[in-house]
Parts: sequence; C-alpha cells; structure tokens
Amino acid sequence: MKICCQTVTFEGIEAIILDKDGTLENSLDFLRLLAQRRSRFIDAQIPGTGEPLLMAFGVQGEVIDPRGLMAVGSREENRIAAAAYIAETGRSWSEALAIAQQAFQEADQSLPRRAEVSPLFAGTREILSQWAATGIKLGILSADSSAGVQDFITRHQLGELIQLGMGVDPPQPSKPDPRLFQQVCEGLGVTPQQALMVGDSHLDIQMAKAAGAGGVIGICWGNARAQEIQGADVAIAHLNALTLLHQQP
Repeated sequence: MKICCQTVTFEGIEAIILDKDGTLENSLDFLRLLAQRRSRFIDAQIPGTGEPLLMAFGVQGEVIDPRGLMAVGSREENRIAAAAYIAETGRSWSEALAIAQQAFQEADQSLPRRAEVSPLFAGTREILSQWAATGIKLGILSADSSAGVQDFITRHQLGELIQLGMGVDPPQPSKPDPRLFQQVCEGLGVTPQQALMVGDSHLDIQMAKAAGAGGVIGICWGNARAQEIQGADVAIAHLNALTLLHQQP
C-alpha cells in the first residue's frame, strides 16, 4: 500500500497503528475530570496534596497539558506519581500505593460514562471505515490499560475495523519503549518497516522511530504546528490528510 500525506509518500505500508487519546478520541476533558477527581479523593485523606498532585498530572485550573503526565502517561505511571506525593507526607511506600490505588478506583466510579465526555473526533469513524475497505490492517496502541482500549473499541463500535487493540498493563513498559510498537506489529503480522504510526505525542513519535517504523505521522487536530508533534515525518491537523493507494504489482 502506498500512503500519501502532503508532499511525503510512504510505500510498502501494510498496517496503520494509531494512538487512542488525542488521536482518535477527544478525551482531554475526560482526562482533566479524572485527574481532578483523583486529586480530590487523595486530598480528602491527606489535606494539602490536591493542588500539587494536579500540577504533577499536568492540570492547571480547567486546562490540561496535552504533553503532561495525565495526557500521555499510563495509569500505572500516574499512580506511581501520586504515591510519590503521598509518601512525601511520611506514609510508607506500601501505604502510599494503597491510598493512590483506592483514590483512583473511587475516581473511576464517580465519573459519568466516558462516552458522554469523550467523543471520537469528527469524521474519524468514517475515515477508519474507508481505510479498512482498502484492506490495510488497523491497530491501536495506547498508554491506557488494555481494558480501557477494549472499552473504547466496543463503545465506539470499531470492532469490525480494528484488528488489534493494545494497551499498557503492569509490568509492561510504557511509551516510548519501542517494544510496544514491535509487539503490535507482530500481532498484526507485519514488520515495523511495513507499519505507519499516527499519534499526537512526542512519545508516540519517539517510540515508533526507535522501533524502525515505516513512517511516523503526528496529528494535532486543527493545529499541525503543535510543538509536541514536530519530530514526526509529517504533521497533520486531520486524519483525512492521508490518502491510501494500492501499489501496482
């Protein structure tokens, strides 16, 4: 498959691997709410930790940093960061981890259904359908948990379009470890050189390049000049910037 994007052409591509949050799903509002709830539940047990935790998560007021821990880190990385702040108050490490885990679970239970807060970006399902119709393999690689990725696929009814969805579960490494990209490629039955990565974070870009991806596309919806994707081979503002063409044998 030949994939054209602006002035760049990627040849011999058999699979497109996509990040989830910020690439397919407009999830920043949900992640901000989740960070605020986590911080609130921890602060209720350990007063004074709420505001520092929000800053660590990358949340200031009603704004979340798309490059911050909450936006690009795994659940386990966020839990470890929260536990570190708790441990600074004199709690043992095991107690700090337990408090963070309990707060994270309470935050999950207190939020509205994610479908009500995190829609797909406009036109995403239609574009994925068009891509799938060409015969190219589609995968998702997210810093979210595996359960979170499967919930996303089910919630948005993408099961017929996505061949493989992979998240990060302890003790797995998280992005930008290139082994994650390599594992998804193996699951799709392609080599990294035959796969194109599409993501909204410098971690996606760093991971895919280290894994030897056939191409790396950075997306920041509406803003192709965003700083966090400038290391990509191509920076785009919408998925429709990609054109898939069958190569002549």
